[in-house]
Amino acid sequence: MIETREPVIVAFPLRGEWLSPNTPGTKIPSHGTNQLGTRYAYDFIQVDWDRKGWPAYRVSLPHYLLFGVPLNEYYCWGQEVYAPCNGIVIQAKDGYEEQARTNLLSDMSNAYKNAHYFNPEKDDVQSVAGNYIIIECGDNVYAALVHLQTGSIQVSVGQSVKKGEVIGRVGHSGNSFAPHLHFQLMDSSDIATANGLPCAFEQYEVFQDGAWKIVVNGIPTNKDRIKFQKSDMKME
Repeated sequence: MIETREPVIVAFPLRGEWLSPNTPGTKIPSHGTNQLGTRYAYDFIQVDWDRKGWPAYRVSLPHYLLFGVPLNEYYCWGQEVYAPCNGIVIQAKDGYEEQARTNLLSDMSNAYKNAHYFNPEKDDVQSVAGNYIIIECGDNVYAALVHLQTGSIQVSVGQSVKKGEVIGRVGHSGNSFAPHLHFQLMDSSDIATANGLPCAFEQYEVFQDGAWKIVVNGIPTNKDRIKFQKSDMKME
């Protein structure tokens, strides 16, 4: 399938260094499906670049496999999430409880169930999305920021937000293998029926050949070590 639509350009919704293990910069659909508006979706995690395998948690791999990991042992859990555009908050769903720790088997089982048996006509979107925010960024362009930390959402429906404003924190709610930010653009505010829209980020840095290099209107791959700082943000 030939992709013909130009990506919508938005601001990077996080600060600091990140990795995108699922990104349209590597494959489309980025999450293996077009359902729930995820065709061009991104997942963002923080990792230890100096440890083998780039783990997203502070404990050892055997500890993760045998006992799971408390959420506060993940580097990205609780990191601030920022509005990617100027817009209006269309949905802001909070109160969906996170599991206290990750567990590989139960998280895989939950992911399989949601991927194969989720019915948008009767199932609650929060069982997949957890706590989430949807912002109307423009005509038929809606940004979804998903799996947020319970109790962290700082905006309400109908509120105007500015690009770069703190709106919540990275969490592990809903259908989530581990704490991360799931980010996508859609043509509708209804996650259950929306189509995904291609998206690029107006500016960030990528670490290449021992140095940070600025990328403009870029789409990171799943190997890119990317960084965005507040001082990098274009002011309007």
